[in-house]
Amino acid sequence: MPLEAHLAGFAQLDARTLYDLLRLRVDVFVVEQECAYPELDGRDLEPDTRHLWLTRDGEPVAYLRVLAEPDGGRRIGRVVVARTARGGGLAGRLLTEALTLVGDRACVLSAQSHLVALYARHGFVPVGAEYLEDGIPHVPMRRAGHTST
Repeated sequence: MPLEAHLAGFAQLDARTLYDLLRLRVDVFVVEQECAYPELDGRDLEPDTRHLWLTRDGEPVAYLRVLAEPDGGRRIGRVVVARTARGGGLAGRLLTEALTLVGDRACVLSAQSHLVALYARHGFVPVGAEYLEDGIPHVPMRRAGHTST
């Protein structure tokens, strides 16, 4: 089944798509990973936030968001792949697309520790010690940019 890539700001998301994207995030982060945290943090609504996702047969199977940071750089977050779609390189495909959006700007993310090698293949390097977030080990990572804006 072919995958279809999508990109939108919050205002461009219809109610059904938003519901499906949030359901995917909650299914993985809150239910599967058993992390009770405020998934709806307000950053989805920011005018510069871009939502990037892949669908198969109209259903989201992978998602991430790109956020604008106060220093002009970008942050990639909420990288998620549906359990049934893992192992097929979807996270890497999304990262490649996201980094095209980021362009020459610096970019940061908080990687789950077992995914550090994935992010390293896309130019990210650890910039701090491992820490626990919601009971899951994470590593802060950064990809240097050529410009800050």
